[in-house]
Amino acid sequence: MTVENFRALHQDRPDDDALVLPGPWDAASARAFADAGFPALATPSAGVAASLGYEDGQTPTDEMFTAITRITRSVDVPVSADVEGGYGLPPKELVARILDSGAIGCNLEDSDSATKSLNDARRHADWLAEVRAAAGDRLFINARVDSFLRGVSDPAEAITRARLYVAAGADCVYPFAVPPEQLPLLRKEIEGPINVAPRPGGPAVAELARLGATRITFGPFLQQKAVAAARKVAETLRRN
Repeated sequence: MTVENFRALHQDRPDDDALVLPGPWDAASARAFADAGFPALATPSAGVAASLGYEDGQTPTDEMFTAITRITRSVDVPVSADVEGGYGLPPKELVARILDSGAIGCNLEDSDSATKSLNDARRHADWLAEVRAAAGDRLFINARVDSFLRGVSDPAEAITRARLYVAAGADCVYPFAVPPEQLPLLRKEIEGPINVAPRPGGPAVAELARLGATRITFGPFLQQKAVAAARKVAETLRRN
């Protein structure tokens, strides 16, 4: 599948049929999701970090790209890679490293994980425009909007940021930690696909799609579920 086909998966979807992209954290999980029939995958940086023994946001750049490469090489379906805030790489180098890893898409955050602060929206949009210029049409850019995550509850901030990022060339926006009740408003005010991650105890995938989500990813949740399952096996073995 080409990046054009991947973009097409996001377009003109019925309201109850969001694109579901499981998040592999290593080659084995990627193969499991691909074998289950999913048309594409989206790596979670936090899940990859955990699999490598790092805290979220602490994975060395080279190790992250090596892990992404192992994942893309293990499956025949397209993979979008969460590359956090771009690791301080110049746009041309960032794009080159993403493409060299075999990924056809990327997730880019608009806040600093170390300081927990939002980037200036216009400067971030300018940076996204540079990434788009370097990538041309070769890369699907999912622009994460972290205003809800960083404590800004007013949806106007998320809408403003999303519009700037779409204008800068983002293919999709990802209002991380958006309250589900705010989704219909964001769907009305934002042009283009919207990525949403289910929240524990929150609406299921079908309901999120009805509320306005175009695409569903899971962050580190699937990796955490797998670790919890392994822990249960370990506890059973320990008791026997």
